[in-house]
Amino acid sequence: MAQEDIIASVVESVAGQDVLPLLHVLKGKKNVSEFIIAEELKEEINTIRNKLYRLYDFNLVEFSRKKDQKKGWYIYYWTFVPSRVPRLLREMKKKKLVKLQERLKSEQGAHFYECVNKCMRLTFDKAIDFEFKCPECGSLMNQEDNAKKIEHILSEIDVLEREIAIVEPDFIVEEEQDMMDYNEVKELPKLKVEVVQKETKVKIIPVKKSKKPKAIVKAKVPVKNKRIKTKKK
Repeated sequence: MAQEDIIASVVESVAGQDVLPLLHVLKGKKNVSEFIIAEELKEEINTIRNKLYRLYDFNLVEFSRKKDQKKGWYIYYWTFVPSRVPRLLREMKKKKLVKLQERLKSEQGAHFYECVNKCMRLTFDKAIDFEFKCPECGSLMNQEDNAKKIEHILSEIDVLEREIAIVEPDFIVEEEQDMMDYNEVKELPKLKVEVVQKETKVKIIPVKKSKKPKAIVKAKVPVKNKRIKTKKK
C-alpha cells in the first residue's frame, strides 16, 4: 500500500472520512491559516476547527497562533505532521492485537451454544440459565464447534504480529526528515567553557563540650557545743 493511502486510511480511522479534504489542503504546507482552509473548502470556520481538533487529539497536527493587530483576536495556523502516522498506526494495530488475543482466550476457554435459527450465541453457563432454549425464539440450542473461528482468529493475530514487526524504511526516513524540517533545528555553536574551581579553606573549630553545672550540696556542719552562761542569783 502506498504511503498516501496508508496516511489517508489512518486519518479516516481516527478522525473520520470528512477530514480527508482538509488533509489535502494542508498537504505539503506549513502554518496554514484556518480561515484560508475554510475559504478553500467553503465551510464554516467552526466546522473547520472541529475537524482540526479531531486531528489534534491524535497528535497529527500542530498549531501556532498570532494576534491580529487590527482586529485584536488570535488567528491559528495549522501544520499537518505525517511523520506521526506510522507510530499511530502501530498503536492501533497493537490495540487490535490485544483484543484479538482476549477473544482467542475466550473462544478457547469456553463452550458455546447456538440457536438453530442463529438468533443467539451463549456460553455454557448462560445456556443453562435458559435451559438450553433460545431466549429469542424458544428453539433448542446446540453446542457449537468453534474450531474454525479459533483458526480464523489465529490467522488474524499472525498477520497483525508480522505487520507490527515490519518497520517501513521509507516511513522512518520521512519521520526523521519531517521532524527536522518542522522544528527547524539549527546546530548550536560550540562554546569552549572553562571551569575554574576556587580553593576553599575550611577552618575546623573544635566543639567544646558543655560542662554541666555541678550540683550544690549543702553539707550539714556540726554545731560546736557553746557554753551557756547563767546568771548567778
